[in-house]
Amino acid sequence: MVTNRTFTMIKPDAVAEGHTGAIINMIEEAGFRIVAIKKVQLTSERAGQFYAVHRERPFYNDLCAYMSSGPIVPMILEKENAVADFRTLIGATNPAQAAEGTIRKLYAKSIEANAIHGSDSDENAKIEGDFFFAGVEQY
Repeated sequence: MVTNRTFTMIKPDAVAEGHTGAIINMIEEAGFRIVAIKKVQLTSERAGQFYAVHRERPFYNDLCAYMSSGPIVPMILEKENAVADFRTLIGATNPAQAAEGTIRKLYAKSIEANAIHGSDSDENAKIEGDFFFAGVEQY
């Protein structure tokens, strides 16, 4: 199921460091249309719900603590080939391995504080977008 939508969120480190505007600008310059956007702060419980797939992993508690440490900016984006094109735009999870000019190369501090999330499949984009946005919030 290929769709034209993907989900992203600017993570607490990038928001705290004032990179939200620059990241959104890069997203729009890459041809993505923002379908839904808001600024929220997750509780550790809500972060745990979002990352439930990682519950048994050793990094789960640290991930939940990090993702609830400050505001985030979740978005639903639209563009042809949205998931794959967005994964290219954000770059590798490890910013040291990310291509020049990608969001993570420019704004990530580490593998853990990597500035931005991008859905890895059309199915997950739908699930993740629906986690943050009610249908009436998506245009």
